[in-house]
Order: sequence, then structure tokens, then C-alpha cells
Amino acid sequence: MKEFESIKELENYLTSVSDVNEIAIQSLDLTTIENLILSKSFKDCIFLGCEMTSKIQEAILKDNYIFPTIDVPYNIYPNKLYSPDSLFNDYDPKRPSSYENTLDKIIYEHYLKTGKESSNIKETLARRLHDHSITDALQEFISTYDEKMVVAIMGGHGLSRASSSYKQIAEIAKTMTERGYLLVSGGGPGAMEATHVGAWFANKSNEDLETAIDHLSTAPLYDHPNWLPTAFEVLEKFPSSEFKSLGIPTWLYGHEPPTPFATHIGKYFANSVREEGLLSIAKGGVVFAPGSAGTMQEIFQDIAQNHYETFGYASPMVFLNKDYWSYDRPVYPMIELMKLRGDLNHLDIGLYDSNEDIINHLQAFV
Repeated sequence: MKEFESIKELENYLTSVSDVNEIAIQSLDLTTIENLILSKSFKDCIFLGCEMTSKIQEAILKDNYIFPTIDVPYNIYPNKLYSPDSLFNDYDPKRPSSYENTLDKIIYEHYLKTGKESSNIKETLARRLHDHSITDALQEFISTYDEKMVVAIMGGHGLSRASSSYKQIAEIAKTMTERGYLLVSGGGPGAMEATHVGAWFANKSNEDLETAIDHLSTAPLYDHPNWLPTAFEVLEKFPSSEFKSLGIPTWLYGHEPPTPFATHIGKYFANSVREEGLLSIAKGGVVFAPGSAGTMQEIFQDIAQNHYETFGYASPMVFLNKDYWSYDRPVYPMIELMKLRGDLNHLDIGLYDSNEDIINHLQAFV
């Protein structure tokens, strides 16, 4: 089914056909092309949250599917991914309290007010429709990339910007982005933010990256009052990037603002959908940086996808920091043993300390 997400694109299409069949129109103001729409016959078409006059509604009511809007403080049919500008609208780093008026914060407060596990059918339906639209926009975005060139980096939200691991993750992401990969993360602070900082500084000098991290490290953790202001200060100093990166956060952890270094943001209400979706698109492999329970959950989700070759083949699972994954969180020895015994099949795993080894492992898969 052909999808239309801009009036101009829809207008061009309608002028080229007589009868309109099986198209989807999402979040568009159709009143601007009322006469053109009324001159056509529509059948088996989907209209998602479109603004329309009573004449248009009457003309298309039969043989089509009209999904109305729901009164919530967010668009339940977004036709594209979020951006830092859309989520942090009107944010002023010189006035950190201005974050309270951003779309991201307004949605989060509504999410808390209506309940993380809301029993209100209007609210739960609105959230599901929103998340469906985000998935649709996400798939459209990544369709422009070779699927084996999409790599995710997972790791803890509590990783300090002042740590050597944060810098190492940023360096890995920078190099891989420069080599044509799309870098993906959970879109939050810590190791996730480091991923997007690295992607943002692709094709910039290592000195520029170090300057940025030095400034960011003055507010090392996401609960520091200057965590978000310092990010925007770095973006003001380095205002553009040649490259894209994809963050996939969730309002379940809405107390952690999404990183503004991700150029594209697919933010979800349902964390289960977000987690599964994030791992499913990382067909080029996943780098697991140090992290706690959330990262370990992602490890075993990824194991299941690879063991069963859910998406046709198994992708690399690369672990960063030998000591951490061997002793602090001794997950790797267990996985390696189960692979050797034949309890887990198809796994492509590696445990490294160096950037070069991690990147070489991932590149060998392509």
C-alpha cells in the first residue's frame, strides 16, 4: 500500500490517476486540496488522523477506513520520526527549566498522569496507534540503508561522560559511521549518548571529539542539572553533522531525557516493542558495552533472535570490555560454554578490549 506523508506528494499522485485505490494518507490537512479530492473516487484507502471538511468525509466514508484523532497531547499518527528540534522545542540551555515546556516533557507528564499501565482504553489505544506509526516511520527510515550496515550499541545509562568507556564507545561509533554504518542505540544517556556523540563527530577531527567530551564531562551523569545544557552547548559549538544516527528511547524511562545528539528519534510508549524492535533492526550486529540488568536483558533477547535465526540469519554479538563481561557480569563465559556444547546455535560472538578488534569483527560480517 502506497503511503503519503506530504500534501505535495499526494497532490501530484492524485492528478495522475482517475480512481484511487489502496493508499494510506497520514496526518495531512486535506482541506487544502478539497476540490481535487472531491473529483476522485477512493476505495480501500486508509486515512489516519487527517484534517478534512464534512464534504470530504462524506465523499470518502464509504469503502474506505477513516481513523480519527484522539484528544491527547501528542500526535497519535506521526508520519515521521522525531528529531531533537521536535522533542526539545523551545528548549533554552541558558534556562534549564524551559525543558518543562518541551513536547518530550509534556508527553512524559501526561504518561505519568494517565498511568504507565493505563486502564483507560482511550489512552491505551492512543499509545498503541502512536507506537505503530513510529514503527512505520522507523522502517521507512532504515529502508535506505543496507540492513547489514545497521549496528546497535547497547550499554548502561549510568555510564559517566568522564569515563574512559564513554570515550571509547564514542570513538567506535565515530569510526563505524565514517565507514558507512548507521549507528543505533536506546537513545538515552550513558553508553547510548556516547554512541550518538561519536556519530555526530564522524569526519570531524579527534581533537574536536575530545573537546566535546571534555565539556560534556563537566555534567557527567543524566541527573546532573547541566546534563542537557552541556549537550546543547556542544551542539551550538558544532552545529552540524554530515551523518545520521537513530535513537530509540521510551517514555517508560522518561525521567532520562533522550540524547539530542541522535539526528532521528523513534520514541515509544511500550518498552517491550521498543526493545524488540531495536534489536531486530540491528542486522549488522550489536556491541554490548558494560551495563546492568537492562543490558543483560538485551543480550538474552538478542541470543534468542540469533539462535532461532528469527530474521533469516544470525548477526554478530560483540562484547566490549573483557574483565567486565568475564568477571563483573560473567555472562560471556556462560554464553561461550553453551555455544560450544551446542545448547545455543548460530551465535557469532566475540569479546574484546580494543576498538580495532570490535570494528574488524563487525566488518568481517558484511
